Amino acid sequence: MATRKKKDAAAQPAKVSKAATLRTKDVAGLQAEVKDLQKAHFGLRMQKATQQLSNTSTLRVTRRDIARAKTILAQKQQETPAANKE
Repeated sequence: MATRKKKDAAAQPAKVSKAATLRTKDVAGLQAEVKDLQKAHFGLRMQKATQQLSNTSTLRVTRRDIARAKTILAQKQQETPAANKE
């Protein structure tokens, strides 16, 4: 029986979540990101309608990415007026 080596956790770079990378962007950058994701999602929907989309799970992924970006955008927009009032 062959033995398997365990992957060393220190050897692999730490994965940064999509939310963490979105939080580094400013409001204008987030708005541009949402717009780009919506365009990509529209293109995927058109591919699905014309039977050209082979991997339909990408629709779900882009829909969730849009929701993630909109959530962080809303949080940043709520933080901005609170900072101006103080």
